[in-house]
Amino acid sequence: MNKRILVLSIALLSTIFYMNAQSGFGVKGGLSYNSNGELSEIGQNIKNEGKGKSGYNVGFYGKLDLGPIYLRPELVYTKTTSEYTLNSEAVDYKISRLDMPVLVGLKLIGPISVFAGPAFQYTLKNDFNGIKYENIDNEFTVGFNFGAGVELGRLGLDIRYERGFNKNEATFIENTTTSYRLDSRPEQIIFSLSYRLSGVKE
Repeated sequence: MNKRILVLSIALLSTIFYMNAQSGFGVKGGLSYNSNGELSEIGQNIKNEGKGKSGYNVGFYGKLDLGPIYLRPELVYTKTTSEYTLNSEAVDYKISRLDMPVLVGLKLIGPISVFAGPAFQYTLKNDFNGIKYENIDNEFTVGFNFGAGVELGRLGLDIRYERGFNKNEATFIENTTTSYRLDSRPEQIIFSLSYRLSGVKE
C-alpha cells in the first residue's frame, strides 16, 4: 500500500479513536450511483462517455461535536461500477477504493445538518472487462464531498455528492495494437445509513 495512504489511514484511525472518547464513534454503509470519466481508444478519435451504475460502501466514522459545528472523519471501502460500450458490447468498469472523507458539519434544525469537506481516495483495484491493466496516473487522489443528513438517536441517514478534483486516467491494453485510456475520477451520489456505537446521549 502507498506509504502516504498508510500514514493517512493511521492518522484517521487515531483521530476516530480519540473522538470515540470525546464524542462518538460508529459504523456506516450504503449504496451509490456512480459514473466515471471518458473512455478513449489510444490513437483513435473515438470517445465514449459511458453511463453510471450502482455501487456500495462500508466503513466507520468518528464524530466530534463542537456546539453547532461538528467534525466527522470517515474511513470507507468503496466499490463502484460504470458501463461503457466496447466493440458494440456493454462492458463494466469496476473500481475498488479506500476513501477517507474529512467532513465539517453544521447543525441546522433539530436532527438535520449539512456538511462538506475533502475526500482522500486511494485506488485499490481497477477492472475493465478483464483487459490487462497497465497503469494509472495517480493511485492517490483528492475529491470533495457535500451533503445533508439527519441523526435520530443512534441511527443516521445522509445523502451526499462526491466528485474527484482532477482527471485521473488509467491505461488498459487489450492486445499489441489496441489500448484504452479511461478517466477513473469518481462522480457519485451516495446514500448512507450509519449506527453510532458510542457517545449517544440517551
